[in-house]
Amino acid sequence: MKVLTKEMKEMIAAQQCFIGTVDADGFPNVAPKRSTRVLSDESLIFTEGTGGATYENIKRWSKVSVAVVDKEIIDGYRFVGEAVLHESGDLYEQSAAMSVKIGRPKPRAVVVINITEIHSLKPGPMAGKKIN
Repeated sequence: MKVLTKEMKEMIAAQQCFIGTVDADGFPNVAPKRSTRVLSDESLIFTEGTGGATYENIKRWSKVSVAVVDKEIIDGYRFVGEAVLHESGDLYEQSAAMSVKIGRPKPRAVVVINITEIHSLKPGPMAGKKIN
């Protein structure tokens, strides 16, 4: 697994993350997930509330891509990894309690992304290149 830097963690906490998945026909799906946050130095987590395309794609195929960009400083990252659905258990219950506390419904699932690659989304010679 790859390790998130302090700068990456701060950007994830401050900016909107977008989750990329692919359906059974190879059609891409990109969805904003406001609940995306750092779970550990090597993983991200988000709550899946709607059970829509992202959820269905992850149920069928676990590889995902997460993009986050700070347009003010013109920098960003793409995190690639394996997604694991949690529809019950301690992690699910903790995340569900957080959702309810802020007035949101209980999520359909909680998704943990174990990061396997990190790429730069900063313009210039490192654009799209694997950095970690």
